[in-house]
Amino acid sequence: MASQDAGKVLKYCAGIILTVLLTHDCGVEALDFTETNVDLELRQLDGTTINAVTTAATVFTMSMTINEDFDISLNNPDDLKYKFYASKIQSAIEESYKNVPAYIKGSVRVIRFRPGSIIADYQFESTTSSPNSPDFANANKLVASTLIKQGFSVASDAFAQSEQRHLSAEEWYPQQNMVLKCVRPDSVEGTMRWTVNGQDPTLNPVKYSISSDSSTLTVNNVNELDRGRYVCIIDRTIPYIQWQDIVIQLLPNIIVGANDRTFQCVNQNVLLTCCEQTNSVEWTQISPDDVVTPPVDGCLTLNHAIKNGNCGSKTFICQLKSTALQSFSYGKKSVTVKAVDNVFSCKNIMLGDGIEGATVTGPCEKGKEGTITYRCRLGVWERQETNCILQVIVNLGKQVQVLQVQDIPVFMADLSTATQNNTQEITQSTVTVQTIVEILAKVAAVSQNVIINLPVMKNFLKTVDILVSTSSFSTWKKLNNNTRADNTSTVLLSAIENISARLTDANFTINEAYIDLSRIVSTSSSYIAISSLPHSNTEITIPQIPASTPITIIVFTTLDNVLPTRETSKKGIINPDVRINGDVVVVKVDNKTINNISFAFDITNQTLKNPQCVFWNFILDAWDSTGCEVKHFISGGIETGSVTCECNHTTSFSILMSPFAIDHQVLAYITYIGVAISMASLIICLTIETIVWKSMTRNDTSYMRHVSIVNIAVSLLIANICFIIGAAVAESEQPTSAGRCSPVVFFMQFFYLALFFWILLSALLLFYRTVMVLSQMSRAKMMVIAFTVGYGAPLLIAIITVASTAGPQNYVTKKDACWLNWNESKALLAFVIPALTIVAINLVVLIVVLYKMLRRGVGATTQPDEKHALVVIARCVAILTPIFGLTWGFGIGTTVSQELGVHVVFALLNSLQGFFILVFGTLLDSKIREALAGRLSLRNLTSSNRTRNTNVGPSSSSGQNFFLRNINECNSSRASIFTTTSSNSSYSSDTFMNA
Repeated sequence: MASQDAGKVLKYCAGIILTVLLTHDCGVEALDFTETNVDLELRQLDGTTINAVTTAATVFTMSMTINEDFDISLNNPDDLKYKFYASKIQSAIEESYKNVPAYIKGSVRVIRFRPGSIIADYQFESTTSSPNSPDFANANKLVASTLIKQGFSVASDAFAQSEQRHLSAEEWYPQQNMVLKCVRPDSVEGTMRWTVNGQDPTLNPVKYSISSDSSTLTVNNVNELDRGRYVCIIDRTIPYIQWQDIVIQLLPNIIVGANDRTFQCVNQNVLLTCCEQTNSVEWTQISPDDVVTPPVDGCLTLNHAIKNGNCGSKTFICQLKSTALQSFSYGKKSVTVKAVDNVFSCKNIMLGDGIEGATVTGPCEKGKEGTITYRCRLGVWERQETNCILQVIVNLGKQVQVLQVQDIPVFMADLSTATQNNTQEITQSTVTVQTIVEILAKVAAVSQNVIINLPVMKNFLKTVDILVSTSSFSTWKKLNNNTRADNTSTVLLSAIENISARLTDANFTINEAYIDLSRIVSTSSSYIAISSLPHSNTEITIPQIPASTPITIIVFTTLDNVLPTRETSKKGIINPDVRINGDVVVVKVDNKTINNISFAFDITNQTLKNPQCVFWNFILDAWDSTGCEVKHFISGGIETGSVTCECNHTTSFSILMSPFAIDHQVLAYITYIGVAISMASLIICLTIETIVWKSMTRNDTSYMRHVSIVNIAVSLLIANICFIIGAAVAESEQPTSAGRCSPVVFFMQFFYLALFFWILLSALLLFYRTVMVLSQMSRAKMMVIAFTVGYGAPLLIAIITVASTAGPQNYVTKKDACWLNWNESKALLAFVIPALTIVAINLVVLIVVLYKMLRRGVGATTQPDEKHALVVIARCVAILTPIFGLTWGFGIGTTVSQELGVHVVFALLNSLQGFFILVFGTLLDSKIREALAGRLSLRNLTSSNRTRNTNVGPSSSSGQNFFLRNINECNSSRASIFTTTSSNSSYSSDTFMNA
């Protein structure tokens, strides 16, 4: 065989194995090689040899980011979604990589999915030493293009060479300085940088420090919250990444009981116990007569001997055995034993001695954490108060504080098991119930960026089912006491609603003793569900629903004993005269707004009357009947013993200034009617300004005043149009779509802020013409300043708001309305702070102007004229207040108050702002009225003269010209008078005020 043919055989037959035995079809008897760049000797059939060099394969680990919420199911390789995603990704990579010469065909495989959107880690084999080549970069673009066509959201720059490394091999404890080291491979070049949970650590130089070569990251004074993913990135065409999920050990908790104990100074042995569940401890400063017993279940007991006559105090220290941790605040605890020459009625070798009526604090029994308070009564220490939590719940409470999304399935399984194994103790302890509710709330919060699957939700509801069981009713009664402010029941219901909104799009049911969950994706235009719980026939009907809409229905039969009977009409006070007389239903409809839902409830207690259909208002923390109507349930034409509730809720305009989305029809009516009136008024205002513009802008002050009025009207008109668009988006789907809401919110913020800044310019113009009467500024200069401030400042604020909230997920609200986000990013402050600042400035300007006018008016008039000065001041206040937007000051109340009246006043005043501008900015302007009257008279006169011209002849034309000339002279004279007044009169603001 020729040498060229042998080269083809080598390329075809060489692979990653060390020896390949080939058939005669290949023309080669044997192929031998050992490692990278080894010599190969090919023996042909005729006995001659051919020498060649090839390269052994290298396995590379890559990552690809998919812009999609992480689904918990992707943790399980056996899950159908895992298999589906892995198959699609592997096929796309194989198809795109197969034309890269260095790629070994068929070698790609997905090895895992990680959260952070969705990160797909995959491996492939190549004959090159690095995947950072133009061939692989172009292939990655093809992969992204292929997956995008299949419905995956993949960016073209989502690929990186990713390796899980030990950036630190040590265990780290709170208060230590953690050091992470990134080792750059010889073949990798580029700029090195770090991220911590996706954030740039250089933004917090107090917490993080990076070495000059960027290879070492130091995290100062770590705590449990510093847990997470630490990533070292070397930027190049295909970035090179080393990452590690760092775990900070839980804060050690040494339990020794009371730090000071008193004993009678007689011959006796007392016991001191030191417990730490996860770390070894030791007693120090002990005497030769003291005995330390071997540890049992993490507890070490010191037997200390007190001898008669040897009275005094002695301090013992229990500390962690690890010398590296002893210097920290949690590294040791002390116990002081006081031997006194007194007689005590109550004695205990662990608690200490005490007189009648004295109290001491002791540790909880084995397996629990907390304290027990004892009181000395009749010579015995009696338990007075117990604040103990199961140790397993305490540990889970610590773990949930640093919970990562990938750990949710295992964590929820552990929590469910712990609650089921300790049901009796949990349901009888208020502090334990409260702790578990806080754990569930934290899990629900962490779940807001992932998709929850059936196993996680089942474990969640198993835990809830125990908390709301009949055996816990007395505990909830204590928790719902009016004197408590923790609102545990509200937190529980909120957690249930929040996590149910993140369920996967699949059909399944979960049935527990007191809870029934149904999750379906609708296939018809309506939906009806009936509870399957014992003694429950609750029926839920949604008459109109878009197809393929995911719906979650959760029915509770015992929440009537968990949620308190607080009513909004009773100001949140528990009303003993009413009770929940049926099941409690939670309804979640994904990404859609459903305006009509009906519930048919069985009446639990037939002796109760006057039913109210209510929903739990999380803002008011009470039952609310707004938007719900009571109807008796009729089946087959016969009224049954059930009650039907029909509910319909809308959004409100007051969300513009308030983080509270009060759902009240009164606000909705006020908002939409007011906005309609406002828009009509603004159109009339602009029309009038167009008609009278030439006759009203003859001097600089009047010109700038009318420029301000026009821009205020235009800004508010466009803002109102954006508001209507945003309301339509919010009504059409819930949670609100970030993609559809973001542009609307941007322009709403921009034009509402422009309104405020033009109002500010009006105030500054008034100040300039009233106070700085001798100063002169050209019209052109004033126009440049006005438009720069009026539109430049709002645009800058709006752009900064978008940039600083890191994407649409934190820019706009996630439910109820299309407006700036409050709960996650506090982006609403980017509107509230500038608006209220301008209101405050205008208040100051108003006070200064009124002071100047009052001082001049009173000094220049006699007693009879004082009344006129007061009238002028009152008119100034009546005009300036709405024009300067002082009514927006009521918005302060909506940010701190949940009272409906505050929101109604704010919605009423602000939705009619356009009407105020028309009335006080235009119609009350005497000069505008004169100009309009003149135009009307002129039009009538022109029409009359045309008639005369037909009958009389040209002489009427000269009369008309004379009349027009007189009008122009009058207007010109009036303009010059006002200009002079602006410079010399005490009432210099009259030109702007249109008095």
